[in-house]
Amino acid sequence: MIAALSLHEATVRRGEVEVLSCASFQVLPGEVVGVVGPNGAGKTTLLRAALGLARLSSGRAELAGRDISSLDEAGRAALVGYLPQERRVGWSLPAWRIASLGAASKPPTLARAAALRALERVGLSNLAERGVLDLSGGERARVLLARLLVTAAPLLVADEPAAGLDPDAQLLALELFREEAARGAAVVLTLHDLGLAARTCDRLVVVGSGRIVADGAPADALTPPVLRQVFGLEGALEATSAGLTLAARRARP
Repeated sequence: MIAALSLHEATVRRGEVEVLSCASFQVLPGEVVGVVGPNGAGKTTLLRAALGLARLSSGRAELAGRDISSLDEAGRAALVGYLPQERRVGWSLPAWRIASLGAASKPPTLARAAALRALERVGLSNLAERGVLDLSGGERARVLLARLLVTAAPLLVADEPAAGLDPDAQLLALELFREEAARGAAVVLTLHDLGLAARTCDRLVVVGSGRIVADGAPADALTPPVLRQVFGLEGALEATSAGLTLAARRARP
């Protein structure tokens, strides 16, 4: 099986500082992979490097087995949909029009239909005609999630898709990503809530100080030593009736 996304020994420098060091990982179709780490660890840089949005000092990135440097914008758009951490929208277009931008290559009627279906999936069908700047921050985030879903790309990458959402909407968003994986898409998410990441994702890639510290099933990636080293936490994942839960406290110096 060809990986939807592969990063091989990737290094990114800003000036003299390495913000990502020799990072390698891949994501297969049907997988939900979570990228976790503290603020400033390099999670967003890892995603941007994998998508060709951050210049590599060394190493390479591939989409569907093709070197990303060989793909033009249309080629990349056909292979990946990306939801960045920045949620700003400049114009108060109707929600359905913003969502339809995920299908910009389709005829307008098909793009509108896809947008309306996606807005229904994110629970905003009643706000389809509302200007996005008249929506709450959480509602606007769901419109942008709908835009990502409209792409129906074989690889979906979302940087902090749960940010700004209330708990119910967070769970809905993560359920939608699981549904996308079930249709065969590869999904990559950055998440701050370690318990939520452990319950949602098939694998976790743990990033600390610009390096991949662990990569594996949640229980294998978030071990007590990794929790202490990367997050400064004393604790462990525990299996409960609700799924994996993180029981931890701040580590003592």
